[in-house]
Amino acid sequence: MGARRIIAIVGSYRPGGVTDQLVETTLSAARACGAVTETVWLTDLAMRHCGNCRACMQVPGDHRGRCVIDDDVAAVLARIDQADGVVLASPVNIGNVTAITRMFMERCAGAAYWPWGRPAPRLRRTRPTRPVVLISASAAPAWMARLFMGAAGALRQWAAMLDLRPLGFVWQGRVDRESMPIDQSVRTRALELGRQLAGST
Repeated sequence: MGARRIIAIVGSYRPGGVTDQLVETTLSAARACGAVTETVWLTDLAMRHCGNCRACMQVPGDHRGRCVIDDDVAAVLARIDQADGVVLASPVNIGNVTAITRMFMERCAGAAYWPWGRPAPRLRRTRPTRPVVLISASAAPAWMARLFMGAAGALRQWAAMLDLRPLGFVWQGRVDRESMPIDQSVRTRALELGRQLAGST
């Protein structure tokens, strides 16, 4: 059996910032357990916004519907599908995930089957087995942000759209500087979930 492959999808605008530190700490623990990791920054992609044509939602079946837009998104989704574990990360920006994260999420709409004439969509797959760690950072205390802001729900929804099973959150609250170290308790949490992602615990 080969090394587990872990991919991180990062919707932050700040390389070296708090979200980046959280992602790298999580991945470092996975690598220490023998996993091979890669990081995709959404800001690096050639990515167009969803046009809400719903073509990806019209064909029935268990597999994600094909998007009609030809850009980098399909290749990234293929890499996510091939990974043994995933990290999804976005800081809180105006109460929710960042705009570029939401842009990518909308391009995952083919995870649902929603033909015209039907009142609501349904996910094509509802029994995820592959693990995902969800990561965020906020100016508000972590407990407050998770309860009263939309980012936690958005990250869980993103995981469901990608057919992933959340292991838990890594969340740094009280971010009040452009660059700051993460709290020791948060670091410990990131390391533990990184090891779980690699399948060592």
